[in-house]
Amino acid sequence: MIRTRAAISPTGYPHIGTIYQVLFDYAFAHKHKGKFIVRIEDTDKERTVADAEEKVFKALDWFKLVEDESVRKTGPYGPYRQSDRLDIYKKYAQELINKNKAYYCFCSKDRLDEIRQKLQKEGKPPMYDKHCLNLDKKTIDQKLTNKESYIIRLYVPKDIKIKIKDELRGEVIFDSNSVDDQVLLKSDGYPTYFLAVVVDDHLMEISHMVRGEEWLTSSAKIVLLYEYFGWEKPVFVHTPIIRNPDRSKFSKRQGHTNVSWYQEQGFFPEVILNYLALMGWSHPQGKEIFTLDEFIKLFDFKDISPVGPVFDLNKLEWMNGVHIRESQDSNLKTQIYNFYQKKYPVELIEKTIPLIKERIKKLSDYLPLCEFFFKPIHDLSLIKDRSYIKEIHKELEKVSDWKADIIGESMQALVKKLNVKTGEFFMTLRVAITGKKISPPLNKSMEILGKEECLKRLGQLG
Repeated sequence: MIRTRAAISPTGYPHIGTIYQVLFDYAFAHKHKGKFIVRIEDTDKERTVADAEEKVFKALDWFKLVEDESVRKTGPYGPYRQSDRLDIYKKYAQELINKNKAYYCFCSKDRLDEIRQKLQKEGKPPMYDKHCLNLDKKTIDQKLTNKESYIIRLYVPKDIKIKIKDELRGEVIFDSNSVDDQVLLKSDGYPTYFLAVVVDDHLMEISHMVRGEEWLTSSAKIVLLYEYFGWEKPVFVHTPIIRNPDRSKFSKRQGHTNVSWYQEQGFFPEVILNYLALMGWSHPQGKEIFTLDEFIKLFDFKDISPVGPVFDLNKLEWMNGVHIRESQDSNLKTQIYNFYQKKYPVELIEKTIPLIKERIKKLSDYLPLCEFFFKPIHDLSLIKDRSYIKEIHKELEKVSDWKADIIGESMQALVKKLNVKTGEFFMTLRVAITGKKISPPLNKSMEILGKEECLKRLGQLG
């Protein structure tokens, strides 16, 4: 059975890059009627954020990328939180020691710092010098008896080639002399990523290990561990890293990475997934707009380009705008109502939809355009000439059938009567009614506001 997993570390809030990975895992598992698992990798105690796990699951629910097994949907392969699996990791670390594929390291932090600094001065990558690999059994037993602090390191043999087959890049070969003797088990009994991910993926019967390409360089350690344990390797897939427009890695410094920002801006989750699907993958018919179900039917890892795709916020906004324009007015009305936490009358929102539907690209664009419908906004600095506001008020009082076209005809007639410039006149009227120089169609806006409200706003300025 196809079993994919999202290995999520609760060291920060949900990231668009995380959702990008989850999308591929979820789609591939569902295409093959397999299982999609979410595993919480919380072994970095110092960096763990208290509510990050909760927010991760809320984000997955928002995107409707709901898992089959996790800490909240237990299955036969649990526990699904790594901090609940510490005894398992200790067992397998000891197995590696018994096989002479790992060893105890008693080096102090000071000694390790000295090694690191020395190598850095020599322009070499910081790697452990295998000092404790040469300790004899008697010395090791004595140190363990004395309860000296230790870690367990992976044994990486010298002068061999370590090969990994990546689904996107083919065979990748590493020289073992450039691979460090990785810490597998820390002194506090917690595993590092490398031991935990291999043990968990094997025991949870993960068929495809899907990770970002930044992990490719460390894959030699993963391969060694599978070989040392004598376990069948999963299919390795290293997806491309999302890039900023300047080709740098997608990060908070140059872009909006947190899922919460997209929620606050009023992007639709299905549109974000549609956009992310196009990052490194192309629809066989060249389509840009498609559903998650359609993507699932068509998706295969082998069709992903390994070249890092550029995250273009303008493109995402365009796609979100298309989604808005194609939405039914009744649905859009409800979405806007809920987005603004039901603060504004839904009946009034519904009337404004036809005026702004073609103008907004995300839900947060609505209020800047339509706030004046819900409260008067007076900015006298925008009105150059208030001398004829009383004339406007007087003329509008005469309008009995309060419809946009009749309001427009009445105002056009007043422009001729006053012999003023049309542009300046209507700008004054627009600012008096909406408080802005740019607004939805003025006459229709006045119809929605109603005669009484329009006269009231003019009266406050006249």
